[in-house]
Amino acid sequence: FQAEDGIRDRSPSRGLGDVYKRQVTILSFAFHGFAADVKWDMANEYQESSIHGEGQKVFSSVLADKSGGSIVITNHFGGSIGYKSKEHFDAVGDGALPIANTSMGQVAGIEPIFLLSSLPFLVGSAEEAKLLWEVAKPHYEKVFDKHNQVLLYASPWPPAGIWSKKPVLSSGDLSGLKIRAWDASGTSTLKTAGAAAVQMSWADVVPQLSAGGIEAVLTSAEGGVNAKFWEVGLTHFNAINYSMSLNMTHVNKDAYNSLSSDQKAAVQAASQAASDAAWGALATRVSGNFKDMRANGITVAETVPSNFLGDLNSAGSNVYSDWLAKVGSTGQDILDAYNSKK
Repeated sequence: FQAEDGIRDRSPSRGLGDVYKRQVTILSFAFHGFAADVKWDMANEYQESSIHGEGQKVFSSVLADKSGGSIVITNHFGGSIGYKSKEHFDAVGDGALPIANTSMGQVAGIEPIFLLSSLPFLVGSAEEAKLLWEVAKPHYEKVFDKHNQVLLYASPWPPAGIWSKKPVLSSGDLSGLKIRAWDASGTSTLKTAGAAAVQMSWADVVPQLSAGGIEAVLTSAEGGVNAKFWEVGLTHFNAINYSMSLNMTHVNKDAYNSLSSDQKAAVQAASQAASDAAWGALATRVSGNFKDMRANGITVAETVPSNFLGDLNSAGSNVYSDWLAKVGSTGQDILDAYNSKK
């Protein structure tokens, strides 16, 4: 029997009760010694108050609890760790970041399957967005695994609309509009519809609005509320319900594989809790956002003319054919499975 200081206990008078107490002390010491070795910095380009930030806080809190404090997450919101979403995927795969919460459309240039959740007008409700995620999840997992990563969970964006300085309720309103999109899908759709669209990381949006580089933003009500777009001159939100794209939380596979089986179970439990929190928040998030927007002077157009939506749908049709050409039969299999279950 080895005591904590490494000196063998030779006392002949020590009873079994005393030995048991010392064993418990040693096991506790060993556990807490191991705990200090598992510390992950978790990157997120979006604000702490966003649906993704709130879900991430659930993840880190539940993980600390379920792992008995043996895994500690330090959250870095608002891009404060120095990485944008478009840089997260390679950084996690290479081990520069252990874990990240990433806007997946921004890394679709690496793996085109990540464009799926932001294909235009594919989902019409939170239930459909969740179904699409569940159908595609096994395919996502294979892609992450190929890049030395483990997919943990997804958190959804509420429906995307157009934030602007004027109403954008017709193709004429959209014509020539300098508008930001978060990925190639949105950029292509808006350009085809006549806008002067540019793909841009979230961290660059407010600076570009302030500088006049853009005058409108394709994002959810959620995104604009968290960034307080009314402080940089945007006065309208046009609810075109373009898509409900996903952020995904992914961890370096080597880091994950170094965990004990109990720690892996804790990570999975925390991932489920974060997923449940994020998807559950959709039920009240949009109405709460609209309330905040109106309180800050934003004109919210909850209903958009059908002819304008028809124009946008037509503008987005090429996105599907381009996407399918890149992902091949896997993409069509996902769409077929999704449509059959709707």
